[in-house]
Amino acid sequence: MTGHLDVRHAIAFIERHGYMLLFLWVLLEQSAIPVPSIPILLAAGALIRTGRLHLLPALGCCMIAALAADSIWFELGRRRGRQVLRLLCRVSLEPDSCVRQTENAFVKYGMRALLISKFVPGLNAVAAPLAGNSRSQYRRFALYDTAGALIWSGSYLSLGYIFSEQLERIAGYAARTGGSLVLLVAVLVAGWIGWKFVQRRRFLRRLKVARITPAELQERLNAGEDLFIIDLRSRLVEETELIPGAIRISPDELSENRQRIPRDREIILFCS
Repeated sequence: MTGHLDVRHAIAFIERHGYMLLFLWVLLEQSAIPVPSIPILLAAGALIRTGRLHLLPALGCCMIAALAADSIWFELGRRRGRQVLRLLCRVSLEPDSCVRQTENAFVKYGMRALLISKFVPGLNAVAAPLAGNSRSQYRRFALYDTAGALIWSGSYLSLGYIFSEQLERIAGYAARTGGSLVLLVAVLVAGWIGWKFVQRRRFLRRLKVARITPAELQERLNAGEDLFIIDLRSRLVEETELIPGAIRISPDELSENRQRIPRDREIILFCS
């Protein structure tokens, strides 16, 4: 009985403060604070079906909150560039590939990446600063970012609207099982994070013996060693930042350009 009352209280709280809750939750998530807003978007969609919330104000709250947070990241990306990207990727479980993967996505799709970025956790965090770092016009960024926020929030609100009855059953089941369900979810999430951490540590151990620092590379170049350097960084990197004599090939194009890579020289791969 208590569980059912808790669920009712939660639903009543969302109903009373729905629009403000949507605004704050989306604002926090888009500010890179780890508070997933999908559950509250689904709950809001269910309340829209019952008429306790309305679609247009709910969409408006989500779009304004997303644009407000993303505009700040856009400006930080314009002013600080890769420092901001590295800061955001540092909290990623795969920081070694975070910057490269997101930059490649932005190079490939440009501003269109903003239309789907909020569905992709890694890309969502860095899409706005990437747009700022690419020197794009703010008006163009705001147009695509607002459209992306509309697609993202509208999708989850629609899912909540369509599956409102199923969501109500899940909430009831969660209330009956109480802490056991929460514990199960926590164990599964912790297990996944642990697996990713172990996987990354193994990968770094395999690479450790093959790594050299930029300073060591400079010393070897100054000593006149005949090195073949491949710059794997994305095309967002300015030409003035390239290493003299290096050729630029993206990781996805290595196999296609294998004929350009000599077999009789030491090969250095330079990445972010």
